[in-house]
Amino acid sequence: MILDDRRCALGEGPLWHPLRKQLFWFDILGKRLLTRNSDGPQEWHFAEMVSAAGWISHDELLIASETQLFRFDLETGAHLHLASIEGDDPLTRSNDGRADPQGGFWIGTMAKDPDGHPRAGSIWRYHLGEVRRLYSGLSITNAICFTPDGRTAQFADTATGKVMRVALDSEGWPRGEPSVFLDLSAEGLNPDGAVIAANGMMFMAQWGASRVAAYAPDGRYLHAVEFDAPHTSCPAFGDQTLYCTTALQGMDAPARAAHPHAGMTFAAPGVATGQKEHQVIA
Repeated sequence: MILDDRRCALGEGPLWHPLRKQLFWFDILGKRLLTRNSDGPQEWHFAEMVSAAGWISHDELLIASETQLFRFDLETGAHLHLASIEGDDPLTRSNDGRADPQGGFWIGTMAKDPDGHPRAGSIWRYHLGEVRRLYSGLSITNAICFTPDGRTAQFADTATGKVMRVALDSEGWPRGEPSVFLDLSAEGLNPDGAVIAANGMMFMAQWGASRVAAYAPDGRYLHAVEFDAPHTSCPAFGDQTLYCTTALQGMDAPARAAHPHAGMTFAAPGVATGQKEHQVIA
C-alpha cells in the first residue's frame, strides 16, 4: 500500500521514531525531510542534501547531510552542528546510515557523481562525540544495519553487488576485517538499503528490482516483498510494518509515466517484527 504519494527524486533513510510512532524519511536530491502524522503530510527543506537520521529524543534527530552531522529539533527547526563529515570535499555527500545498538551512528558517503568518481565513498562512525572513518574506497555505500545481539554490522557497496559483515566489540567498533555475507553480483541484483528484523532476518531493498528481499542469518534467500516502483531504495520497520522508500532517479520521462507510483513511500503491514530503532547518544 502507498503510505505517502509525494514523489521523491531519491527517497532514502526511512526512520521509525519509536517514541513518536512516526516515520521520517528523506528526498536526498530534493534536500528535504518528510513525514506524516494525524494532521497529514509535513516536510522540512535544507540548504544541502540530507540522507539519513537517528533519534536522540522525542523531539530531536541526528541528521546526516553532505557536509556534517547535526542535531535537528522537529518542533522548532533549530540546528546544532555536531561533527563535520567530509565537509571539505565538494565531490561527496552522505547516503545510507543507521544508529547502532551501542548508541553510535554509522553513515556512508559517496560521490555525487559515482560514475565519474568511483570509490570516493567511505563509512564513518559517530560515537560519544568522536567521528572515525571505518572504511574507504567504496563507490555507493548502502545496507548499513546491525544484528539483534549487537555483535555484527553489515554494509554494502552497491557497485560491487556485495554485502559485507564485520564483528563489533563491546563499544560498537569493528574488530577484525569484514567478510562477504552476500554476493549478488552474479544475479545482477543491486543491494541498496537494508534493515535486520528482530528474528535476525535481513530485509534488503534492491535497486531496479521493485522489491525488498529477505535473507536468513546464514545468507539464504527466503522471499521478497514486492512494491509498485522500480527503484526500491531503503526499508525500515515500524513494529510489524515494513516501510520502503523509492526513487525517480535514473528513470526517463516514459519510464516515469509507465510507473506512476515511482518515488512514493510504501508500507507493507504484517511482514515481520522489527528491532526497535536504536537511540543515538549525542
